Amino acid sequence: MSLSEILNYTKYVKPDLGELGSTQLGSQVIPLTNSNQDLDEIDLVLLGCGEIRGEEPTSQTLCEAPDIIRNEFYKLHYWHQNLKIADLGNIIQGESMLDTKAALRTVLSELKDLGKKVLVLGGSHDLTIQQYEVYKLKEQVINFSVIDMLVDLNIQANSIYNTYLLDALTSTPNYVRHFNLIGFQSYYANPQLIESLDKLHFDCLRLGKVREQIDLAEPMLRSSHMLSLDINAVKYSDAPANHYASPNGFFGDEICKLTRFAGMSSHLESFGIYGYRPERDTNTLTAHLIAQMMWYYLDGLQIAKSEASLKDTNEFFTYHITFTEQNATFLKSKRTNRWWMKMPDDSLLPCTQEDYYTACNNEIPDRWLREMERTI
Repeated sequence: MSLSEILNYTKYVKPDLGELGSTQLGSQVIPLTNSNQDLDEIDLVLLGCGEIRGEEPTSQTLCEAPDIIRNEFYKLHYWHQNLKIADLGNIIQGESMLDTKAALRTVLSELKDLGKKVLVLGGSHDLTIQQYEVYKLKEQVINFSVIDMLVDLNIQANSIYNTYLLDALTSTPNYVRHFNLIGFQSYYANPQLIESLDKLHFDCLRLGKVREQIDLAEPMLRSSHMLSLDINAVKYSDAPANHYASPNGFFGDEICKLTRFAGMSSHLESFGIYGYRPERDTNTLTAHLIAQMMWYYLDGLQIAKSEASLKDTNEFFTYHITFTEQNATFLKSKRTNRWWMKMPDDSLLPCTQEDYYTACNNEIPDRWLREMERTI
């Protein structure tokens, strides 16, 4: 499918922000339209989808969230000169929710075929399944991460909004090699669900753990192919515009650090931000925060572009150690200070400096052990 055919599913409307300075993103982001279809040098494509009928079946129109977020994002200043960003506009509303979702899936699939990273602005969180179905249809096995205060696996729920993960994690054939749930709040989570995810060797980091050691999430995001973020993961005082706002959650600077980690991943191709409802926002505070999250995602993308190939041994410090009679090799990037550990099958697993210190103390790093369990 050509870009001109993709444009049949989307509509771009330039935000009315008046005259912007040359250093603001609104002057730098390239709109993709029938008169401008050059994707060759584009590093990131923005795509809006305001479909909310998975959450609110009676809704007659798409949510305006993507455009409100754009208004704030375009005002920010462009510091990432090595990145080229394009905006494809919003998915056109279909007659039914399934029609809109099918259009989103089609556009995401075609952009993947073109080798483009995509940032999706939702819309309700169940749109995550369209991100996943792109890989499912292509029979590509992936690592999949979700940042959410809830565990959307409620079997008793009638709404797809609360159950969408069931299809991604339990359908057959299944293409999720590994799943990470980051930032869930224990009092909202059924302990039996968390136990079941653990038995599947999936990793679940509760909010408190991530806030204590936020760098634990970086290797998870570095190895992920897709990421879905529900804005309910952020505490109400910093992001009031969602249905399930909690007094606890990530602070604004913490969620920006996580999106920066996501940008630093060379594997991550599909990133969705969901759950923003403009009618509940206070002084567009949440829209400001999401725009800043996007800015930090760009910051991560620029760092990722500067990282050396793992095959370039001159760009890494190499450490050979033995723990519990297991010979191991750790690599540390000279450019970004990030770490990897070599597994018995010679694959390189993203890790932290703490994993290295653990191995130096003749203990098995949890990350190494979990990866071994998944390969058995």
